[in-house]
Amino acid sequence: MSDAAVEQRRALIKRKKRGRAPPPPQGANDLTAEQWRMIRELMDAQLKTFDTTFSHFKNFRLPEVLSSSPGGLECVQEEEASKWRQIQGHLCPVRLSLHLRGDDGSVWNYKPPADSGGREIFSLLPHMADMSTFMFKGIINFAKVISYFRDLPIEDQISLLKGATFELCQLRFNTVFNAETGTWECGRLSYCLEDPADRPGVVQRGVVDQLQERFAIALKAYIECKRPQPAHRFLFLKIMAMLTELRSITAQQTQRLLHIQDIHPFATPLMCELFSITEG
Repeated sequence: MSDAAVEQRRALIKRKKRGRAPPPPQGANDLTAEQWRMIRELMDAQLKTFDTTFSHFKNFRLPEVLSSSPGGLECVQEEEASKWRQIQGHLCPVRLSLHLRGDDGSVWNYKPPADSGGREIFSLLPHMADMSTFMFKGIINFAKVISYFRDLPIEDQISLLKGATFELCQLRFNTVFNAETGTWECGRLSYCLEDPADRPGVVQRGVVDQLQERFAIALKAYIECKRPQPAHRFLFLKIMAMLTELRSITAQQTQRLLHIQDIHPFATPLMCELFSITEG
C-alpha cells in the first residue's frame, strides 16, 4: 500500500472507533436530546467532509522553484518587482517552506532563501490558492450536511457561506497543526513557518506561552470568583475573543501604518522602533 493509502486507512479506523463509542446519556451535563442531536450531526458532518490525510487534494500547482529547479529563486523580473512594491504593505512577513512526499517515495522540498525579502510569495500564491479552494469546497459540503443549514432560505445560505467559510477553514486547517514542530501536516504535504508570525523576534517562545497560560488561568479564576452570576458565565470567553480581535486589528493597523509611512514619512522614533520601521 502507498503512504497515502495507509494514512487513509488509519483515518478510517479512527472514525470507526469514534462511531462505536457509546453516546452520553440524555440529560448528562444538562444537555437536552435536541442538543445531543445537534452535536452528533455536527460531528458526523465533520467526519464526512474533512479528510485529515488530504488524499483527495490532487492536481495542485507547485511553486515554480520546486517544480523546476530547487536550487533557489531566480531573479525577479521588473514587472514582478513593481507588483511586489504594490502589495508588500498588505502582507505579513511570513516565510513558509513546503515539503512534498511523492507517491513513489520521492521527497521534494521548497524553502525560501533568506534574502528573498518575501518575494517568494509570487511562486507560492498559485499553490496556496489551490489549497484554499480545496478547503473551501470542504466547508461548503460540511454546511450542506447540516439540516439546520439546509432549512434556511438559499439567500441566507449563500450569505453565511460567504461570511464564515474562511473562518471555518482556519479552524479546520489548525486541527492538523503540530505545535511541537510548527508544521501543518496535510497528508503527504507539510507546511512549516520558518519564522512564526505570532510575535516575531521572541526567542523563548515556550516560556512566553507558559506565562500567557498562567495569566489566562488567573483571569478565569478571578472572573469566576468576582462575577459568579449566570449573566457573566461567558465573560472569560468574550474577553479571549476580544483579545484575538485586537491581535487582528493590530496587524491591520501596522500594515496600513507602514504603507502610509512609505508614501509620507511621519512616524516618531519610538513608533519606528515599535513597528520596526526602517529609514529609506
